[in-house]
Amino acid sequence: MGICDGRVVVITGAGRGIGREHALEFASQGAKVVVNDLGAEVDGSGSSAGPAGEVVEEIRGMGGEAVANGDDVSDYDGAGRLIQTAIDHFGTIDVLVNNAGILRDRMLVNMTIDEWDAVIRVHLRGTFAPTRHAAEYWRNRTKAGDTNDARVINTTSPSGIYGNVGQTNYGAAKAGIASFTIIAAMELGRYGVTVNAIAPAALTRMTENLGMILGDDPAKKPEEFDPLAPGNIAPLVVWLGSPESASITARVFNVQGDHISVAEGWAEGPAADKGDRWDPAELGKIVPDLVAKAAPNANMGGKRK
Repeated sequence: MGICDGRVVVITGAGRGIGREHALEFASQGAKVVVNDLGAEVDGSGSSAGPAGEVVEEIRGMGGEAVANGDDVSDYDGAGRLIQTAIDHFGTIDVLVNNAGILRDRMLVNMTIDEWDAVIRVHLRGTFAPTRHAAEYWRNRTKAGDTNDARVINTTSPSGIYGNVGQTNYGAAKAGIASFTIIAAMELGRYGVTVNAIAPAALTRMTENLGMILGDDPAKKPEEFDPLAPGNIAPLVVWLGSPESASITARVFNVQGDHISVAEGWAEGPAADKGDRWDPAELGKIVPDLVAKAAPNANMGGKRK
């Protein structure tokens, strides 16, 4: 028994890292889990059925219920098969966790069109496509007179909502996911669906080169709490997937280690009004003053400089 007892959960990119931890924690809290993973490398190349199957076996070994799915979530039809896998095996879908992602970091002046397109496709289209199919299922249930207590939990990033050098492709995709989350929440609430997102920070194979930026401490002892362990992200995601979170929607959460905070999005700052059309020559006295009064952009930790 747990806070997600009996709920059917689909998790993309669940074969390794943060996604794997989501799957294990959902299962430990009583959920039935569809473990989706293409088994690709960090850059999205290749595929393997191994990672998803290993997580499924681990869940079954602890007495849980799980099934593997190897579809590419950035492929629209593949995403449909993923959602159908949950329905065919477990009768429904209650929670969708969009977690799959790849990295192809490059400075903007060196980035290729393929590096741009691949990252945008996996992250942004790979969030849209499963959500689109799940949303249609929940809408049809509503039209048939059934009720939903459903959840979508997306994965954005500090790189997307705060910015990080060398990640214009990744950051743009993740910023898009944050906006997608807010708008989807507005649209799907009528069907009994909440939509939230997390911006996690943890050391995985995707972020192993960012250890110093994230604050990794090589001197910590094995028995000490590791604030960068990927398993620290799962408790919030599982809670957001539970019935307890029904009143929370359209929110983005920062989460790292034991730290959870609400990310506060774009809001209007200092302003100027003239009452008539501006002349460009006038703005040299206006815009710099507005910027000087405005709060600075947040750093990668979400803090004002």
